[in-house]
Amino acid sequence: MGKSLLMTYVLWALGGPFGLHHIYLGRDSHALLWMLTFGGFGISWIWEFWYIPGFVAQVNRCQDGKVQPKESEPTISAVRFFGQMSVGIYFGIVAVIGLSFLSSFYIVALPLAIGLGVHLVANVGEQTSDLKNTLLAAFLTAPIFYGRAIAMLPISITTSMTSQQNRRYKPPSRDCEPLSLRLYRLGLAYLTFSAPVAYSIIYNTTATITYMAEGIGSLLDWLSIFPSISRLLESILLLPYHIWKVVTGGVGLGATYFREWEKIYEFVNSFQSEKQAMAYKDPQLFSGP
Repeated sequence: MGKSLLMTYVLWALGGPFGLHHIYLGRDSHALLWMLTFGGFGISWIWEFWYIPGFVAQVNRCQDGKVQPKESEPTISAVRFFGQMSVGIYFGIVAVIGLSFLSSFYIVALPLAIGLGVHLVANVGEQTSDLKNTLLAAFLTAPIFYGRAIAMLPISITTSMTSQQNRRYKPPSRDCEPLSLRLYRLGLAYLTFSAPVAYSIIYNTTATITYMAEGIGSLLDWLSIFPSISRLLESILLLPYHIWKVVTGGVGLGATYFREWEKIYEFVNSFQSEKQAMAYKDPQLFSGP
């Protein structure tokens, strides 16, 4: 039985950020990606409104056996490459928050997390890639940037490039697995992703904030060569704090729990103050283009 376009749109509207419409269509890789990133950080979920008819048509053609194996290589997609990089960095940040206590973190956990994030994006839709080569690129790049918070960026770039080089089309399949089995796998993957993060945030908030602050500081330091981008990122990072102050009038800022998270603001704000002090000494250094 073919999939309904109307039902797909209903599920997209009701639970799109959690991938309900992709589960309905049997696009489990896409569903898992949406579950872990809240619909591609909310932006991609809204953007795919225009692509849903194509998703439904593709699934129905596959079920009817009208899809022939594609021998050609998929074209390089800048959007997919950027998505792989972004999700790779995101998975790296999550690994820093939840797994940085491991002694082999920078050699094993970090490249593994980034490689899996990149490969997950590579598996969205009709395409896939070679997991072994993607992970190999991540593990070979990781020792070069051992111990550096900025390591997520070069590892993500390298693995994304490797994944693009090994891109191919998935073979068409009409096999329909039971929904219970698919949900079990999705749930297991989601728990594997979220459990270390939840544990770290709940039981080790101070360390979590420290790792996040170090990562943010390294990123801002690297982006300081692009003043406009750096200022924009700083504004985005400080926006939740400023909204909180406007809404509450500063009430609750003395709470123990909030003081931990306020360290992010203090860290970024100190970075801005340092830049302003340097700008007074050398106005040309931080002037915009």
